[in-house]
Order: sequence, then structure tokens, then C-alpha cells
Amino acid sequence: MTALTFAAVSRNYFNLPVWIAQHTGLFAEEGLDVAIELHEGVDAVTERLRDGRVDLAYGITEHVVLDREAGGHLTIIGGNVNKLPFSLIARPEIRDVTGLRGKVIGVSSLEAGSSSLVMKLLATRGLTYPGDYTLRAVGPILARWELLQSGAIDAGLQGAPLDAVAIDAGFTVVCDPRADVPDFQFTSLNVDARWAAENAAILTRFLRAFVRAHAWFYRNPDAATRIAAIETGVAPSYLARAWQTYTDEAIFPRDGDASTAAVQALIEVSALIRALPNRRHSEADRYIDRRYLRAAHRSLSS
Repeated sequence: MTALTFAAVSRNYFNLPVWIAQHTGLFAEEGLDVAIELHEGVDAVTERLRDGRVDLAYGITEHVVLDREAGGHLTIIGGNVNKLPFSLIARPEIRDVTGLRGKVIGVSSLEAGSSSLVMKLLATRGLTYPGDYTLRAVGPILARWELLQSGAIDAGLQGAPLDAVAIDAGFTVVCDPRADVPDFQFTSLNVDARWAAENAAILTRFLRAFVRAHAWFYRNPDAATRIAAIETGVAPSYLARAWQTYTDEAIFPRDGDASTAAVQALIEVSALIRALPNRRHSEADRYIDRRYLRAAHRSLSS
């Protein structure tokens, strides 16, 4: 068995394809022993991928763009959250976006990811950062939900299934990001391009399991929900609703690929918000290397 280390953020539903590959033996069938590390900070995942402590990661796609702008070697080799599964959720007393003026909004990172999206959504609705509200880096979805309940933050993006949990608890949906940004590559399967080149055969085996796990997810709602319940600790009724959302909206890509349109939307949204002249007019495919995924698909179809 070939040992690999994979990093991801928290106990997010985002991680379900790799959990499926592990639970159903798809990694083992490819001769892989994949250790999955979960970290509460999105930046920590990217740091471990960059310095070689892990081999692959589900990471914030904008981190790949930032790394490459700085001369780094990170690249996108597959998809993950290709469309937004989020609602912008606020405390019950806040009834709409205007109620966020002067409030604290929790985001995963101030450098990338949810902060870019929040700034874009609120700017469209007349609130500008930093004058009208405060952003606080508080970590991923589970951390944001805990802080929202405690009152430490006033709003934050919540993804399925926790958006439904929040709504049932009386919290308010003040914005549906998908209405504004139908395609957005929030997270992706990322790797250091140098490691990938040196380990192409191993990477193709990993991606064979990765592709099969996505197909399995779409075919097996009940079993996928059971695996998600084991790994996330969320009630199965909410996870079943999340499966429906993810399949109806094709949030996980059926073929395991990243979306050029979604990466381009990310680039354009973040370029509007941040003073990053190198990013303007960047083409999404500069950051995506599909050679290994194509090799996996060819071997699966032969």
C-alpha cells in the first residue's frame, strides 16, 4: 500500500467524496492508504500543502491563485465545491442586509475565500468594507455556527446542512449568494505541481478513486448520508437535505473536475474587491492542470 496524507478543513460536508473513497474501500482498491487530516483553519491546510507536510488537499481555491501570484507551485487538479452551497445567515433580530450595518461578520479567512464573497455580496447591496461592517476571521462553517449562536458574530456564510439547521433554529437568511454568483469555485482539490510531476502514477490512482467516489455519491443517497453522519456528527435528516441540495445544484462535480467558469468567477469577484493588479484579466485555466484527471478517466474507461 502507498501511503498518502490528505488535508481538509474541519468536519465539513465538503469532504464527503474523500470520506466515501475511504469508507467504501475505493482508495484501498487502488493500493492507497490515505490518512485524512482535518484542520480548523483554512490557512493551515494551504500551509501544509505548500511546505510538503501533506500530499494533497481540499483547499480554498483562491489560495492557489494567491500562491501562484507570489511565484508558488500550487495547482488545481480537481473540483470540490464548484457551486455555492451557502446562505448568508444572521442572528434572528437582523431581518435583512441593511441590518448588518455596524455588525461583525465571521469569515474563514481575511485573505481569501468567504471574505471575498461576502464583500462582493454586500457591496452589491450598498454596504462597503470596512466602513459599514467588520470582518472577523473565525474559521470554517462549524466554528461560524457556534459563534453565531453565542452572539460572538452577527452573521456568516453557512453551508448545507448547517444552513438548514440555522433556519430551523430561527436565524435569518439575509442573502442567497447563488442568486448573484451561480458559478464559484470555493474549494478545489489542490496539489504542489512539483510533487504531482514526480508522483504522476500515484496521483492517477488517487484520482481514479476520487472520480469513482463522486459517481458513488450521486447513486447512493442513503449510504452517503450515513457516511456523512459518522464524519460530521450532524443529524441524518439535515444531511439528507444536504445531499438533495448538492445533487440538484451539482455542487460536487459528477466527473470530479474543477469548473473553468467557476474559477473564472472567483478570479473576477476577488479582483473587484481586492487591490491585486496581477489578477485582473487572468485566465482560469492557468491555475488548473487536468492532465492527471484525464489520465484517470482514460484508465477507467479502458
